[in-house]
Amino acid sequence: MRHSRIALSVLSLSFIVGPALAQQPAPTARPAATPPAAQPRPAQTGQQAPALTPAQQAELAKQNAEMTQAALKVVQMVDANQLAQLWEGASVVAKRAVPRETFVAQITAARKRLGAVNGRGQATVTRVRHNAGASVPEGLYVNVSFPTRFANAPQPVRELVSFRLDEDKIWRLSGYSLPNAR
Repeated sequence: MRHSRIALSVLSLSFIVGPALAQQPAPTARPAATPPAAQPRPAQTGQQAPALTPAQQAELAKQNAEMTQAALKVVQMVDANQLAQLWEGASVVAKRAVPRETFVAQITAARKRLGAVNGRGQATVTRVRHNAGASVPEGLYVNVSFPTRFANAPQPVRELVSFRLDEDKIWRLSGYSLPNAR
C-alpha cells in the first residue's frame, strides 16, 4: 500500500490533545538526526555529539511523554474514524498536498484492510531535521511510532504520528501513516 503523510494542525486539536503541544522545543545540545546524505557522521568528521546535561535529559523526557500523549489522542481519533475532523484541522500545506476525500479514503481503506485494533505497544519517539529540498517541508520533526496489532495483520504494524516545530515555535501534528501496512 502506498502511504500518505498528511500535515495536521494541533492548534485546532488543542481541545483534544491539550496544551502539551503548544510548547517551546526541548533544549538540545546535539543536533537532531538528519537524513544520512545531509549530515556527515561523527566517525567521518572526527566529531562527537555533546552529551546532554541532566536538565536537558529531563526536559527531553518530559517532551517525549507529552508528544506520546498527543500522538495517542491522534490515533484514538483515527480509531474513532474522525478522519475528516483531523483533516479539517490540517495545515494549509497539508490541504494543498492531499484533498480531504483522499486523506479519508486512504486511511479508511488501510484501516479496513487491517481490521480492528487489538492493542498498541510502547511508543518510540525519534527526532529528525529535514533540510530544504527534502520530500517533506524543511524543519524539525518529532515522530511517535507504535507497534500496533490489528485483527487482520499477522505481525504488528508500525503506526506513525509526526509533529513539526512550526516557525512560531509550536509543535503541530504533521502526519499519520501506516508505512508497512499491506
